[in-house]
Amino acid sequence: MILRAFFLLLGLAAAPVAQAQHYRWVDQNGVVRYTDTPPPASAKDVRKVDIDAPKAAGPGLPYSVARLQKDFPVTVYTSPSCLAECEDARKLLNARGIPFTEVQVWNAEGLDKLKAVSGGNEVPVFTVGRTVQKGFEASALDGLLDSVGYPKAGEVPARSQAAPPLPEGYPGAKPKSVPKPQAAEQSQPKGPYDTSGLKGPAPKQGPYSLPGETTK
Repeated sequence: MILRAFFLLLGLAAAPVAQAQHYRWVDQNGVVRYTDTPPPASAKDVRKVDIDAPKAAGPGLPYSVARLQKDFPVTVYTSPSCLAECEDARKLLNARGIPFTEVQVWNAEGLDKLKAVSGGNEVPVFTVGRTVQKGFEASALDGLLDSVGYPKAGEVPARSQAAPPLPEGYPGAKPKSVPKPQAAEQSQPKGPYDTSGLKGPAPKQGPYSLPGETTK
């Protein structure tokens, strides 16, 4: 009986480890996949991977996305004046459940960053890992994301990452809120026995006036 209980406890302790196992494999199209279930028989180059590796990628992300975000982070260079194209790009990435970093280019500092990445001054520009794509074309961006193994739309929960607010200093941006000074402390209301405003009769000179003074 004791031996049976020992094996039961051993099995319960091992269960979370089995559930935490993840796999890296290559599908028939040559795309690298990450899953928490064993890959199909047609998979190539199957490897067991460490689940702790992508924890820093972001909380609440599916493992496959977190792993890819660590190895192939997505950055989008936009500008406040880029409307339709940049919004379409966000919708595409959100539909595929892919988190991304958005860099707004609107001043000399941002333009220097953009030129260092793309060699030009036009947006949008996308980087997936070390690969750079200039301009938005849905099929081209989808192909780039597919090539590194990011899940397609519907395979993981969609996201709703919105455009960042206008940067401070950009025309039309809301000014930074400044805390209002505290109102001066109001004087306490005077009670019915307040004598500060009362005036008595003028003092009369008494018998103890100073020398040289006369009394009335």
